Amino acid sequence: MTKNILIVGVGGQGTLLTGRIIGNHAMTKGLDVKMSEVHGMAQRGGSVVMQVKYGKKVYSPLVEVGEADIIFAFEKLEALRYLPYLKENGVIIVNTQEIDPMPVVMGADKYTENILETLKAGCKDHCFINALTIAEEIGNVKVVNMIMIGAYAAYIGDSLEEWETIVEKTVPTKTIEMNKVALRKGYAAYMEK
Repeated sequence: MTKNILIVGVGGQGTLLTGRIIGNHAMTKGLDVKMSEVHGMAQRGGSVVMQVKYGKKVYSPLVEVGEADIIFAFEKLEALRYLPYLKENGVIIVNTQEIDPMPVVMGADKYTENILETLKAGCKDHCFINALTIAEEIGNVKVVNMIMIGAYAAYIGDSLEEWETIVEKTVPTKTIEMNKVALRKGYAAYMEK
């Protein structure tokens, strides 16, 4: 059975690296993997979307509206924006961080209110994690994505060890230990939800 994953966030949050790690993990299981990415002014805090599909045989990387088994969101407004892509019985894993989009920064709009309540109403299976706070406790806000990957690993019931191996092979050597700490913290946060 094919799994459709939508990874959404804002430029600089590690969205694309997360997609590569999930794809690499699926390949270690002997699965076919297809990925597609879309950058929307990513370097200026714009929306970034990574689509990952894996299964016995995958023909297209695109995840259509109503097809996502899992939405991974590194920012809650991005989670809300892509909620229509989630299957009826899908899961959404959300970092509760708020990053103001450009219209809000410029004062032309206000940040949407009650996002978590809307997400809860639109999705039976959800996990909200304050990954930014956990990353700050670790000492590096750039590990938010690893915290989220740890939560995903716990959600699908995998062992941390196999994910740590993938992380070791994917991230720069000098960041391995910090990323593994973040992975463990995300795993624990999901288990505590």
